[in-house]
Amino acid sequence: MADRHSQFIPSPRRVRVLFNKEVIADSKAMMLLAGPGRIPVYYFPKGDVRTDLLQPGNREADGGRRGEAQFWHVQVGEAGAENAAYTFRNPPAGEPDLSGHVAFEWGKMEAWYEEDDEVYVHARDPYKRVDVLNSSRHIKVVIADTVVGETRRPRLLFETGLPTRYYILKADVRMALLEKSDTVTRCPYKGEAHYYSVRIGGELHRDLVWSYPYPILDCPKIEGLLCFFNEKVDIYEGDQLQPRPETPWS
Repeated sequence: MADRHSQFIPSPRRVRVLFNKEVIADSKAMMLLAGPGRIPVYYFPKGDVRTDLLQPGNREADGGRRGEAQFWHVQVGEAGAENAAYTFRNPPAGEPDLSGHVAFEWGKMEAWYEEDDEVYVHARDPYKRVDVLNSSRHIKVVIADTVVGETRRPRLLFETGLPTRYYILKADVRMALLEKSDTVTRCPYKGEAHYYSVRIGGELHRDLVWSYPYPILDCPKIEGLLCFFNEKVDIYEGDQLQPRPETPWS
C-alpha cells in the first residue's frame, strides 16, 4: 500500500452477515481495509459469499484508490436491500486488488457477527484501544449551575481518538434529576447505550447522560455506570473546570 491510512490486511476472525435471517456471507479468510482515522471495512472472498443472492445494482462510482465500484442489490426471499453490496475493479497501480472480494453496507444488513459475538455499527478497528481504569480523581458534574454528580471513585474510559470519559456510580449521581430517554445508540467496542435527560427546574436537558446496562464482555467495568457528555456539561477535576472537547457530539 502507498501509506498506512488504507491498509488491506488479513483478519483472523470468522465474520458472518445476516439478511432476512439468512447467512449471506460467512468467512474465516477475511480481509480488512483499515487505518488510523478511517472506519474499517470487512471484505469477504467471493467464494464465501452467497452470490446467488446478489443482483446487479443501479449504481457505479469512482472508488478512488480502490478502483471502480460496482454495486449489487441483496435479495433474500421477498426482502431486498438496494445497492447494499459492492465490489471493485481496475485498481490504480500500486493499490490492492479488491476484485476478488465483496463488501456490504453495514447498516443495510440485519446482523453482523465476529465469531459468535454480535458486532454493532462497523467492524472493530485494530488501531483502536478501549481501556477502563479505576481512579481516585475528584470529579464533579455541573449542569445549569447545579451539581448533578460528584465522585472520588470514577472509572475513566480511554478510547483512541476520543476524549477521556468519566463513568460514575449511580450512588454518586442525583438520580432524581435524571429522566430516562427513548434514545439508544450502539458502539462496536462497548455495546448498546441507553440515555437519560436531566431536568433542572422547568428545563429538560436532553440526552446528556448514557449508560451501558449490558456492555459487551470486553468492557465489563462500565456496566450500569453513568457518563455525561464532556462536550455539553461542565466537568470539574478538583477545582479545575475542564475544557469542553470538540468532537462530532459537540
